Amino acid sequence: MICTIYCFILSVSTKLSVDPTSVPLCHNNGDVPWTTEANSEKSTKKVLFIVADGIPADVIENATVINMKQIQRIGAYTRAYVGGGKKTYTETATISSPGYMSLLTGTWGNKHNVYNNYVKNPNYHYKNIFRLVKELEPDKKIGIFSTWTTNRLKLIGEGLSEAGNITFDYIFDGYELDLITYPHDKKSRYIYNIDQRVTDETTECIRTHAPDLSWVYLQYTDDIGHYFGDSKQFSQSITYLDDQIGRIWKAVDYRIKYHKEDWLVIITTDHGRDPRTGQSHSGQSVRERTTWILTNSQETNDYFRDYQCGIVDILPTITRFMNITIPIESERELDGIPLIGKVSLIEPNVSLHGNQLTITWTVLHNTGNVTIWLSTSNLFKKGIIDNYKLIDIVSIDKKIVIIDIKKYPSDFYKIALEGQYNTVNKWVYRPRYQNKTSGKISTPCSVYNTTKKTLLGRILQKEPLTSSKNST
Repeated sequence: MICTIYCFILSVSTKLSVDPTSVPLCHNNGDVPWTTEANSEKSTKKVLFIVADGIPADVIENATVINMKQIQRIGAYTRAYVGGGKKTYTETATISSPGYMSLLTGTWGNKHNVYNNYVKNPNYHYKNIFRLVKELEPDKKIGIFSTWTTNRLKLIGEGLSEAGNITFDYIFDGYELDLITYPHDKKSRYIYNIDQRVTDETTECIRTHAPDLSWVYLQYTDDIGHYFGDSKQFSQSITYLDDQIGRIWKAVDYRIKYHKEDWLVIITTDHGRDPRTGQSHSGQSVRERTTWILTNSQETNDYFRDYQCGIVDILPTITRFMNITIPIESERELDGIPLIGKVSLIEPNVSLHGNQLTITWTVLHNTGNVTIWLSTSNLFKKGIIDNYKLIDIVSIDKKIVIIDIKKYPSDFYKIALEGQYNTVNKWVYRPRYQNKTSGKISTPCSVYNTTKKTLLGRILQKEPLTSSKNST
């Protein structure tokens, strides 16, 4: 059954950027947390991810969010980041569409090729999570609940052959196109009303149909941030958001209680806000890059707890939870790390000196080997599988290898490091060779690749923080 609701049917909808170019979620109110009991071995796995637009970590950490705090009591919260590696080939604008696409594909802008909200030429060869699920398990049902049809029609590319010809089973979007029901006003009250409608449709669809994979997008917080910046109005918009999340969570909890279903819920944001007024974003300041991830999962790993997670980590987390095996050619392109289960290695770093590649990594699970693969091409961006060469197999404990690449002369190298539980990758260029995709010269690494998150700001632990000023 396909539930489709459009206010108008248009192939293109635009949300033009207005950009110029744990955390005390809430003090425990004493309520008993909603149940999470489910027999994971026998239960059907379901995933819901919610994107709440434009809320930096320091704001959510000091907001009154009773429902989100309840979810944290069940699962976990952490700070995260967007924007790729600052001043590296992966640097990505801290704008909505690039953030969504990084979540959807598990890659940064140099791969998915979305750098603004116009979404003119996305690279669909980097498959989004909905396409992966539908191609590998066609019987799975997928749903989208959103303003802004660009999310479905452009980012995911519903119905486009180049994007896999996928079709959503449950569609609730496009309400902003209905000017009679939702007349536009200068302070975006109509967006609040649309978010309320999206929330209503989400809760009803989850209770009744429970799609296997759903995306909910709530926009009002970002609009208010643009109008008022850091303000009581912005704080109030987050209170509204928390109420909406609470209603959605109750629908999920209903399915957990009365159906044999095991739910993974992930709530995040697409970008932070500027440090001066909070009215803009798109740059690479720490506050614009520093976001957060909240989940009901009790299986978060050391990477989630001890390192700075990225928005790109959500896709591999979903596929691991759903037991979806990503094709190896796509897995080698992923920039994300699963936030649940075992992880072998993270933080790949590659430096190129003459005819030598020095490759290092950080070990998280001290088991097995690392298989090192090398490609001198980037044909994947054109939909062609790269010809990777097996270079070496070493113990994961080694943490560093030096490779003689005389046999592989090139100005560009893609390195994939395959551990027992996950695969990571890194690109490297010779100094004279400029990345034609991003226009940036590769540098060894970003602070977000190697710095423990506790150095970047305080995070919410099991008890709420008392400070009202968190470092960003």
